[in-house]
Amino acid sequence: MKIVVTGAAGFIGSHLAERLLKEGYAVVGVDSFLDYYPRRIKEHNVKGLNGKKGFEFVEGDILDLNLDKLLGGIDAVFHQAAIAGVRSSWGAGFDEYVRNNILGTQLLLEACRDRQLKKFVYASSSSVYGDSDELPIKETSPVRPVSPYGVTKLSGEQLAYLYFKGYGVPVVSLRYFTVYGPRQRPDMAFHKFLKAVVTGGEIEVYGTGEQTRDFTFIGDAVSANLAAFSSGVGGESYNIGGGSRIKLIECIRIIEEISGKKANIRFGDSQRGDARHTYADVTKAKRDFQYLPLVGIREGLTEHYNWLKKNLELYL
Repeated sequence: MKIVVTGAAGFIGSHLAERLLKEGYAVVGVDSFLDYYPRRIKEHNVKGLNGKKGFEFVEGDILDLNLDKLLGGIDAVFHQAAIAGVRSSWGAGFDEYVRNNILGTQLLLEACRDRQLKKFVYASSSSVYGDSDELPIKETSPVRPVSPYGVTKLSGEQLAYLYFKGYGVPVVSLRYFTVYGPRQRPDMAFHKFLKAVVTGGEIEVYGTGEQTRDFTFIGDAVSANLAAFSSGVGGESYNIGGGSRIKLIECIRIIEEISGKKANIRFGDSQRGDARHTYADVTKAKRDFQYLPLVGIREGLTEHYNWLKKNLELYL
């Protein structure tokens, strides 16, 4: 089978493309190398993919590519491409979020509407819930984003459902809860925390550090994609969490234990758009495609820390 992975040079996309190749699929990786973070990091992400049998890389923007050509002979699409980041989605930059996260998704779905795909897996986010009053959060919990980024991811989900209902595109949406691990984006908290500890820098914590998150290790997120591809129910959205709701300050203590170093912490103001607590109920994903997170927070942070130490030059 031949599969398209958009955002293939990104954090999750590159891991997903690697796993699909190992599973014997042919993969067409697409990425536009947007400058949300340095190109050299994304190029390093796909370094191990380029030249591998069964892998083809296409550089380009979904809104500019010939999608009929790109999707010719394709059996499935994993749509991971997006502009990420809650804080940078406010203000003047929002039009880029709309362009990439909403318009790009609509064009891709439109190009898929008359094709006999096995599955279209859309990468959504726990940001669609905003500050949920329900913990753990179920897929039936209210969706009330508190950031422009969350609004665009929810819009992508709704477009996916629209094309499922209108044209039978077999879409499945995965709501990721804070994915971390090797190659995590440099703007994300764990990367910043680990880098600060390795280099002796300062960790900035927004708020008190008492906010909690459900952290999902990258390997578990990738496994969820493959399981949803095989057995996810068309038109449905699924929570993908790590089963490890924990305070942010406790994560820093674990990083101190792993590294053997004391963190230099500075507390700042809470940020607009940051949910105070997240915690995923993954019962639905477990029921429909046997999703089960396997990597705990200490094990995952240890792997993340060891990888970052070996690849620190990329981020200096």
